[in-house]
Amino acid sequence: METFVAAIISGLGTGAVYALLGVGFVIIYRATEVINFAQPALMILGAYASSAFVNQVGLPFWLSVVAAIVTLAAVGMLTERIALRPMVGRPSFSAATVTVGVFIVLLIVAFRLIGPEIITAGDPWGLSTVEVFGATVFTLDLAKVVISLVAVGAVGLFLARSRVGLAMRATALDQETALAQGVKVGRMFGLSWGISAGLAALAGVLVSSGASGVDATIALVALKALPVIILGGLDSIKGSVIAGLIIGVAEGLTKAYQPEYAPWLGANFDLV
Repeated sequence: METFVAAIISGLGTGAVYALLGVGFVIIYRATEVINFAQPALMILGAYASSAFVNQVGLPFWLSVVAAIVTLAAVGMLTERIALRPMVGRPSFSAATVTVGVFIVLLIVAFRLIGPEIITAGDPWGLSTVEVFGATVFTLDLAKVVISLVAVGAVGLFLARSRVGLAMRATALDQETALAQGVKVGRMFGLSWGISAGLAALAGVLVSSGASGVDATIALVALKALPVIILGGLDSIKGSVIAGLIIGVAEGLTKAYQPEYAPWLGANFDLV
C-alpha cells in the first residue's frame, strides 16, 4: 500500500509539471494555430533565471520565482514579436518550423549561461519528506501538484473572467472577426506567448528543484508534454491538465512496479 501511495503522489507531481507545459502549448495553439516547439528552451531559461535571482542577486526563493516568470514572459513576448509576427498569414507548418529555430537558438543561449555544472535551484523543500497514508513521499511532489494546479487555475480564471482573457478567447475563435471588433490581435498573440513562457518558467523551476538542479538536459522533460497535448487535445486546457496527470501517474506506477513484475522490459521503461 505504501508503495502504491508513493507512486501515485510521485506520478501526480510529475504529471502536474507535464500539465503546466501542456497548457502552455495549448494557449499558443488556440491563439495562433501554431505548435510552439521552443517551449523546452523557455523552460530551461526559466529555471536558470530563478536560480540566478537566488544565487547571484540574493532574492528569496519565492520572489525569484515571480521574477523568473516575469522575465521569461517578456522573453516570450519579444520572441513572438521578432520571430513569429512576420509569419502571420503564412502556413502553420512554416510558423512551427520557425519555433524549432527559436528553440535551437535559445537552447544554445541556455548552454552558454548554465555551462557544464549543475546549478542549485535554492528551493525551500530540498529532499525533505512527509508521511501520507503511511507512505513517505517527497515534499517536492506535493508542492508540484499544488503550485501547478494553482497556476493553471489562475490562468483559466484570467481567460474566463477578464476583458483581456475574453479578447484572447475571441482571437482564438476567429482572428478576422476579433480584429473587426477592435481586438488588437497582434497584442493577443504576444500575450499568449508571454503566458506560455511564464508557465514554462514555472515548470522549469519545479523540475530543477530538489536534487535535480539546473542543467540544459531538463529540456527533455518538456518533450513529454507533446503526448499530453495529443491525449488531452491541442485546444483544451482542461484536457491537458487531465492528460498530464494521467501520463504522470502511469509513469509513476510503471517506475514503481515494472522492475519487479516485468523486468524483461529493461531499465527506465517508465520513460516509454
